[in-house]
Amino acid sequence: MTTPFPFTAVVGQDDLRLALLLNAVSPAVGGVLVRGEKGTAKSTAVRALSALLPEVAVVPGCRFSCDPAAPDPSCPDGPHEPGTGAERPARMVELPVGASEDRLVGALDIERALAEGVKAFEPGLLADAHRGILYVDEVNLLHDHLVDLLLDAAAMGASYVEREGVSVRHAARFLLVGTMNPEEGELRPQLLDRFGLTVEVAASREPDQRVEVVRRRLAYDDDPAGFAARWAAEETAVRRRIVAARELLPSVRLGDGALRQIAATCAAFEVDGMRADIVMARTATALAAWAGRTDVLAEDVRQAALLALPHRRRRNPFDAPGLDEDKLDETLEQFSGDDGDGEDDPDPDGPGGGGQPTPDAGPEGGGDASARPEAGEGGQPQASGSREQSAARASEPFRTKVLSVPGIGEGAAGRRSRARTEHGRTTGARRPQGALTKLHLAATVQAAAPHQRARGRSGPGLVIRRDDLRQATREGREGNLVLFVVDASGSMAARQRMGAVKGAVLSLLLDAYQRRDKVGLVTFRGSAADVALPPTSSVDAAAVRLESLPTGGRTPLATGLLKAHEVLRVERLRDPARRALVVVVTDGRATGGPEPVALAGRAARLFAAEKVASVVVDCESGPVRLGLAGQLAGELGGTAVTLDELRADSIAGLVRDVQGTSRRAA
Repeated sequence: MTTPFPFTAVVGQDDLRLALLLNAVSPAVGGVLVRGEKGTAKSTAVRALSALLPEVAVVPGCRFSCDPAAPDPSCPDGPHEPGTGAERPARMVELPVGASEDRLVGALDIERALAEGVKAFEPGLLADAHRGILYVDEVNLLHDHLVDLLLDAAAMGASYVEREGVSVRHAARFLLVGTMNPEEGELRPQLLDRFGLTVEVAASREPDQRVEVVRRRLAYDDDPAGFAARWAAEETAVRRRIVAARELLPSVRLGDGALRQIAATCAAFEVDGMRADIVMARTATALAAWAGRTDVLAEDVRQAALLALPHRRRRNPFDAPGLDEDKLDETLEQFSGDDGDGEDDPDPDGPGGGGQPTPDAGPEGGGDASARPEAGEGGQPQASGSREQSAARASEPFRTKVLSVPGIGEGAAGRRSRARTEHGRTTGARRPQGALTKLHLAATVQAAAPHQRARGRSGPGLVIRRDDLRQATREGREGNLVLFVVDASGSMAARQRMGAVKGAVLSLLLDAYQRRDKVGLVTFRGSAADVALPPTSSVDAAAVRLESLPTGGRTPLATGLLKAHEVLRVERLRDPARRALVVVVTDGRATGGPEPVALAGRAARLFAAEKVASVVVDCESGPVRLGLAGQLAGELGGTAVTLDELRADSIAGLVRDVQGTSRRAA
């Protein structure tokens, strides 16, 4: 068995370690979402935590890890008689991004259930993680319906599997830990709210801390067992402290003063619902137990707010996460109680101590998130020239018309275009290809009915065989790749006009965020085109690049289209199932180089030949219009829409679908 990196050797990342330890003390806190750039010890810390958890007693032979002292009465392997059992280490189960629903919740054998009346159930990862840790790396890339399932199980402490009237329930109480890189896309607010705590991590910018990162990592890689042995005493101390805090937790008192501070803080930051109040209360209680106290102090409430509220406060999609600490302190001061909360000095061994030596760095990078440079600083360098314009600010975003790809795709789940999906309305039936997952009962009965006499059936009921089974085909919605191709040339450079253009693109980005799309950004001006943002799930990153976009120079329209065509070619190799929607934002002019108009037409016809769905946002203004954007749309095989027509409340027409045929249209 591989020796894990010791938890107490993860130096730095104090908030991350504290959030994990609080959940180890009180799993009712609801798990941790760890956000941060790659190489910041996220996975290392989570894997190290599992070695600190106390061993669990289980019923021998039970696949669902029932506690022998109080076995689950509805355990599929039960019933179990209360008694003694064997002890084993707490498990850490990893959920891969590409996991299926059956792999997560378990699989019922529908064929045996129908043909033999046998309720055969194969446990999934939720059963394996019961009374341990369920770790989801890159949780923001997990399909939404899988995230819904695991968060529902975490909230209810049980997993339910139902297939065509056959159902199984089993206990599923686990510490849920998810990690994500925000540059690869955000979780929906509804899903963020289901994680108890959130932590932002970043690599240290201090040379001494980074030296310690390298030193410890190299020492561990050279001799994992020896390195772990040097930290054994610290590991034992933290393990004992977790056990002691668990035992103390029921005795911790949450006074009325602390409750008023919790309620006032949640109200001040305008969080939706009551889950934040409950999570803060549980977190503050766990903080007191971790510090060895039986009273919740104001400092516990403050720390609980910093961990439980940043991902819940009401904010616009493109706003930076975080909490205004001055506002937090003012609220706590205003509602400070007189029942003793907040009067004592902080515990010298208080939250985050954990016996860890030298909290300076981490095995893969540590330090304070405040050391990170602000996103979007130092945007693209401006080219020289008298026609160069500084970046114009975007106008206010608005709700846009729906732009969708025609036909039926088979891409990742989303909310833009029609697609064949595992979830959605049933549209038909087919023979199963592989394991049967969604039975179409009527089609199965229809297939079996003509063969009943040959199978010796003369009375009521049906004899169903494997060849009769039919899989339901379903239709839902998919997310697309929305590739923005933005003209940043001099003809677009008027400040008021470019502000309106940026506002329109920002509005489309907001729409892409809500519809779970990937986005990319190609810009062209002067004599070149640049991939300002390769295809990503992070619309926040696209918004930052758009805001700092400078303008000026000639209009190399053909170069911009060819760059976009190359981006699509590469992305098609990476993700062939995801269909593309190309949004060209331009006034349609083409200047610079020999025969610029003819070259632009040729480049546009490449998209039409490959049946790539496209739309041109016509930015031409003034009383006299040349209609060049409409001509470009015709060459692309798409359609043109003006900035005014792009608004959802425009009277120019109904919801507009992109014209043309998709490469993957049915």
